[in-house]
Parts: sequence; C-alpha cells; structure tokens
Amino acid sequence: MMRSSSIKAGPDHVDFKEVLAPTPFQDRVDSYSLTQDWASWNGYKTAKTYDTLASEYFAIRSTCGVMDLTPMEKYRVGGPDALHFLNRLVTRDISGLQPNRVTYVVWCNDEGKVLDDGTIFSLGGGEYRLCSQHHQLDWLLISSLGFDVTIEEETHSIAALAVQGPTSYSVLSAAGIQELNGLKPFGMINARVNGIECMVSRTGFTGDLGYEIWIDPSNASAIWDAIFALKEQGLFDIRPTGLGALEMVRIEAGFILPGDDFNTAETAIRADHDRSPYELGLGWLVNLQKCYFTGKRALFAEFARPIRRKLVRLSIEGNKPPKDAFLYDRKGGGRIGTIKSCVWSPILKTNVSMADIEYDKGAPPKQIWAEIYYQKELEWRATWAQCRLSIKPFWVHQRSSATPPQKY
Repeated sequence: MMRSSSIKAGPDHVDFKEVLAPTPFQDRVDSYSLTQDWASWNGYKTAKTYDTLASEYFAIRSTCGVMDLTPMEKYRVGGPDALHFLNRLVTRDISGLQPNRVTYVVWCNDEGKVLDDGTIFSLGGGEYRLCSQHHQLDWLLISSLGFDVTIEEETHSIAALAVQGPTSYSVLSAAGIQELNGLKPFGMINARVNGIECMVSRTGFTGDLGYEIWIDPSNASAIWDAIFALKEQGLFDIRPTGLGALEMVRIEAGFILPGDDFNTAETAIRADHDRSPYELGLGWLVNLQKCYFTGKRALFAEFARPIRRKLVRLSIEGNKPPKDAFLYDRKGGGRIGTIKSCVWSPILKTNVSMADIEYDKGAPPKQIWAEIYYQKELEWRATWAQCRLSIKPFWVHQRSSATPPQKY
C-alpha cells in the first residue's frame, strides 16, 4: 500500500508571477528582515539576507545563527519493507541504521547518475524520514513498486529550524533542552522546549557545531520565541540567517549542492552533463558489496575504469571573484573545467570554490589555472590565478564533533 499527500489544484487563471508560500515561521522571519530580500525555495518565501551578509556569516562562525529549514523536502517512509526499500534506493548500505540515528546518502537512476542527495532519519518503530533538496515523491513512488511501504510527503506538515554555531549547544541548553550532553553527531533525541514536544538532531550544513529542530507547524512560533528570548535577555548573540550566509559556510565546509555544483539526472538535458557519485567525490557513499540497488550495475562498471572528471574543491589565489571562471591546465593551455560555485572566505582570507575538472587517466591535472574576468571602474579586465586542490574541506572545527560540546 502506498499513500502520498494530496495535491491541490490551482485556480483556472493564475498570475505568471510566482506566489511564494509562507512558512510557519513567516511572521517572525518578516519581523527580523531589514532587507526584505527574498528568494523561492521549493515554492516557499525564504530570506536571502536579513541584515548584512557579513553579520549573518559571522553569527554562524562565531556565535549562533538560526535558519528556517521548513522548505526542505521531507518524506515519511514506513511499513514492513521500509528499510529494505530505502536500502534498495540509495547507494550506501544502511541496513545497520539504528533508531535515533541519521545518515547521509545519495540515490541514482539506472545509469548510475545522481538524482539527489539527502539524509535518512531513523525515527524508530520502522519509520524513517528522508530529506532532500529537490522534489522526489514521484521517484520514490515508482521505486517502491513491489514493496510493502507507505510513502507520505511531509514537507508542509513538519517545520524545521537550523541552530548552528559555537554557542548553539549553550543556546539550546538555556532554552530548556537538557538532553544534549550525550548527543553525538548524526544522533537525534525527542525533547521539550517550554513543554512543547520536538525532535532535535545534531546535524547541519555548516561544518560547525549545530543542531536541527523538527516540530509541528502549530508550535513553530513558540519555539522561535523560546530561542530568541535568550537574545532579548542579553544572554546570547543570536541572529536569523538566510540563504546567502548558508552558501558561504557550506562551500567552506565542502558540502555540495544539487543544481548549483552539478546537474541532477532528472534535470540534465544533454548527454554527459549529469554526474555519478564517483564524479562528485562521493564514491565513499557507494557500497558495491551490498545487495542490488538502483544504478549498481552501471556504478560497478564505472568503478573499474579510470575516472574522467570530478567535482573538486579548489582554493584560488588572489582576491578577484572567480565566478564561472574557465579552468586550464596551464596559462593559455587547454581548457579542463569550470568553477561551479565560489565564495570569498572571510575566515580563511581566500577564494574557495567547487569546480568540475577533467582527469587524465584517473589523475588530476598537475597544474590548474583560472582565467578570471572582473569589472573595475566600469571596465572589464582579465587575469590568471593559480588554483590548488583541497582533499579535505576548507574549514571544519573540532567542536563540530566534540561530545559533549564545550559551552561558549
């Protein structure tokens, strides 16, 4: 048996301008927004910045940043075959996923090309939550044929807040969550804030200490108020953060984003413009020893061949923004790739980026140069900047894994 959330039909005549839906936190978000700088995230009205990009970035890196995660796609998977179905769907072996644990996964089509990445939460009692960047209900329903599972979209029925940064542990403890001492990374607990039930996971997209709170939408404002009351009392510097700051910290942390760093198999139009897990540097998420999963045959064949291209992390010399820059194996040499996403890292004092580059017989180029075009006083100029591969994330702090975390 399968079930899915109902889809409401729109009116007969619709304005071509997109109407963005409010999240359960919208009245609180609106009250903090000084810029009124909005973007669409899965059809929801989402803040790009509230005040200044710098203040929001340093809130995450130095104090505590709070972000509305409600627009993230969320699916509840249950039934006797739930775990078997999910293990068949994703490339990683999750057969040993224990209750109250979270794991990072990717899933592919039959050609071994990535459809999306996300996280699976083991809720206990044979129930799971799958979170993804893009809409996946159709693929989940198709993939579940023959399995005794229930699949329900719960994007709109679960509100979520990310609470990230060095003081996030102290903030949530002061808000009344006392069970965080023993919570390890990728763990989760059921908790209460001022008597309100919620689920708290030690997860995030920042590379720093952080948590995510999952609650009923009717309690969203009360949870927000409980956290920001600590700011009003002068106990902590807590700031709402938007998509702009998240983009900065996720690149520093080396996290990839479908649609920004690579084309998903669903959205790619031309052949060879989609990517496999190996080409995204996610080969560690592929377990070729487990039982069959979607895309295994193609990935098994690809594993035996030298890799031809890969999404890599590059640090780039100089201070000129390398947005969309072409990459070459030497100055004026042959083109080998493109910068996909980039940011000037205030904490590292350098440009960092995700880049798609060609490999030669399974090896990266010995040199990588970016041809950067930039504008100065209304004149376009060009310069060359040397790039360096980074195997590890550009930035990660030891407090992100310390258990229990230190109080700041």
